[in-house]
Amino acid sequence: MTAELATHQLDNLQADLHALREQRISNHAFSAAARGHAVLLAALPPRYGEVLLGLLDRLEAGALFTEESCSFSHQALVDQLQQWADKARAALVAQNS
Repeated sequence: MTAELATHQLDNLQADLHALREQRISNHAFSAAARGHAVLLAALPPRYGEVLLGLLDRLEAGALFTEESCSFSHQALVDQLQQWADKARAALVAQNS
């Protein structure tokens, strides 16, 4: 059951990430939703949580910029979040095999 819930939460995070990429949700809304996926984070090795929280902190700080800048690239950060999600999915699959 926990593995199924973790996968479900990852699916939700992926859907939210897609909405973030299309700017249908705000950085803060995405971050709040991602931080709420406690079962997912508990199912992954601790480093995954550390990396995700760091990315979310950067995303929230980047909300201060309205456009791409030298110090912040929204697209690059979304790409890094996608990489995290891909690696998290692979880790979950490996654990459940």
